[in-house]
Amino acid sequence: MNAIRNPLAIELGNLTQFEYLALNSPLNLSDGHARQELTPNQARIIEELPSLWTDAVKRPVSEVEADTQSAFFGLLGQHHYPIAEGRVLSCYSSSVAMEIFARSLAGVSGSIGLVHPTFDNIPDILRGVGLKLVPIEEDALHGGDLDPELLRGVGAIFITTPNNPTGRVVSRERLRRLADECAEHDVVLALDTCFRGFDTDAHYDHYAVLEASGCRWVVIEDTGKLWPTLELKIGWLVSAAHVGLPLAKVYSDILLGVSPLIMSMVRRFCEDAAEGGLAELHEFIAGNRAMLRTTLANVPGVEFLDPFSRTSVERIGIGSRSNLAVWSALREHNVFALPCQKFYWNNPDEGEGILRIALARPPSSLAAGAAALRAVLSEA
Repeated sequence: MNAIRNPLAIELGNLTQFEYLALNSPLNLSDGHARQELTPNQARIIEELPSLWTDAVKRPVSEVEADTQSAFFGLLGQHHYPIAEGRVLSCYSSSVAMEIFARSLAGVSGSIGLVHPTFDNIPDILRGVGLKLVPIEEDALHGGDLDPELLRGVGAIFITTPNNPTGRVVSRERLRRLADECAEHDVVLALDTCFRGFDTDAHYDHYAVLEASGCRWVVIEDTGKLWPTLELKIGWLVSAAHVGLPLAKVYSDILLGVSPLIMSMVRRFCEDAAEGGLAELHEFIAGNRAMLRTTLANVPGVEFLDPFSRTSVERIGIGSRSNLAVWSALREHNVFALPCQKFYWNNPDEGEGILRIALARPPSSLAAGAAALRAVLSEA
């Protein structure tokens, strides 16, 4: 399998374009959105939508929004999130929140330090507004203090925790030190926590740490990875009182707000999660991860690169095989995975020989896709 069977694979410009090709396949193991079946309790919430609509019409939007925020942030241990007006901005998605944040950085001097690797729409959005990026390798990020020269040359540090695709989590102690370093150098510290819900190690109160540090900070939250709600979701853009960025102004340039019906639905999913649904989700993802690893066990050259990851995606090393060639071979079976070059936005060659598999899928679909991947890899 030395030749790439489908030249389309190398013409696509970003990871989302790869994911788009998989949307109509029942064996879509590509994007990280939640596409498993609803649980019985979640199905009952969907049946409540007419009554949620009626309730949302009667209540002030601010009240609906406050209830949803309280349910979401409380579910994930974020009890010190700011409740002051204008500090939690509701968006259609985390990508919209990211776009707003990026535009707000236009007046910041210096480059933007960005974790490497990470999902490529983050560097693409930042570069799209003219910002220069400096990579921060994950080992350096988690290993100790950042390079003082780096801190003197950047206006913001952007970190994804848990990271996509590796699943690595910034610990409470490491976040505290990062926040202190950013406060010392007047650097904005930005976090993307969209996969937070999957890993209890990421459920410590980030906002308590950030507020205590005195640094200027921004956090992007998201519900879209957690529940299979057909892209009905909320991304939140949360910020320090003294962040010094025109977030509210840029937000108003782009949208007015999120539907109170979606807010009400998200609140009910949060409530169900708090009553045991989140633990069920963790067990479901762990089961799918174990099944994938068992299916691919003993395939020569295969490595599970993130043995401690709890997120809903799994990186697989496939040895010296071309991941684009494997992607093309899988596509012939209508199976879609995600080649990882684009995650390594500063050096795509580092992603060669790595695939990312989405785990938030019906077990039968994952099993069929994993079997096809085993067959393709065994033939290579």
